Amino acid sequence: MFNSSFKTKIQKFREDLHQIPELGYEEFITQAYLKAKLIEIGFTVETVAKTGLIAIKHGTDKKAIAFRSDIDALAITEKTDVHYKSLHEGKMHACGHDGHMSILLGFALYLSKIELNKTVVLIFQPAEESPGGAKVIVESGVFEKYKIEKIFGMHLYPEINEGKIGLTKAELMAQVGEFDITINAQSAHGAMPQKGIDGILVAASLIQTYQSIISRNLNPIDSAVLTIGKISAGDARNIIAQEVTLNGTMRAFSEAVYQVIKNRIIEINNGLEKMFNVSIQTEFRDMYPALINNYDLYLMMQDILEDSEIIDINPLMIAEDFSFYLKKVPGYFLMLGSRNDEMGYIHPLHSCYFNFTNNVLFKGIEMYIRIAKHLKLF
Repeated sequence: MFNSSFKTKIQKFREDLHQIPELGYEEFITQAYLKAKLIEIGFTVETVAKTGLIAIKHGTDKKAIAFRSDIDALAITEKTDVHYKSLHEGKMHACGHDGHMSILLGFALYLSKIELNKTVVLIFQPAEESPGGAKVIVESGVFEKYKIEKIFGMHLYPEINEGKIGLTKAELMAQVGEFDITINAQSAHGAMPQKGIDGILVAASLIQTYQSIISRNLNPIDSAVLTIGKISAGDARNIIAQEVTLNGTMRAFSEAVYQVIKNRIIEINNGLEKMFNVSIQTEFRDMYPALINNYDLYLMMQDILEDSEIIDINPLMIAEDFSFYLKKVPGYFLMLGSRNDEMGYIHPLHSCYFNFTNNVLFKGIEMYIRIAKHLKLF
């Protein structure tokens, strides 16, 4: 579908971007690179969300279709042996965002010589990993300004083979939140436990009781996860712990289920306060909404794909802030297969060994072109 000159340019985009990974809201070098390439291609470019960019090519119809790429990297030390390895120590594009950017730049390059029927808006979004640049972009008024009707995005996915496209009818990724619990008990010598209140004992009861939320307070067909991933407590082995902190995460596909989890955490904490005569502070941080694809656009994806290309995937408990866009307009987020057993590209997202072939990039660009043609953008 693409000639060798086009492919060479896309490969160069990927290699350049892979070498300059930057964390969320620190993507200034990346932003400058993208801006220069987009202006050279002929797009109008605006800054958004501090380190993000909006690239626009106007069509005869002022209503627009948007396509999005994330641009941030992770605090991971790269251990691949590629010649374009990260030049930023301790940072790596280990989640494929260099690929996402290269795909969207390639799509821009393809569109640069085409007269458009509708305006195309390309969103290069910072801070997807954290704390979530999509929400900032939505709140900036971009969707209203450019009359964006629909939005599309994709993510490299090493759980399915290169050349395949992962689709869901609706739910793709979960709503996610974090919580911090602080138990204030009473210290004492371990030889005289009756003179204190053991915060660790309270924490143990609390953790065990939390597990009943999923198993006993939710409908068994509703998927949800509640995990305590970190505990901090105690000063010495022979001292009753006075303060215990618990850090956890909760995930669900339904807002109602998510709220049940939060409410039960509070109720359990209140009960244990009375039971053990302690005080328990609870702090919630609601992160990203559930990512729910538009069903009509799912049917569209089936129309533009061959049966042999489609992999129906189960919803994932990971999170993606593309979900904020889907609260604004209908959209679709697809999973772009990147697994290649022959090349050894089998490592998961966020791995220091994560890698993929350039054929994945060409497939991603092809997908955006097929979507654009189906929507009669040109």
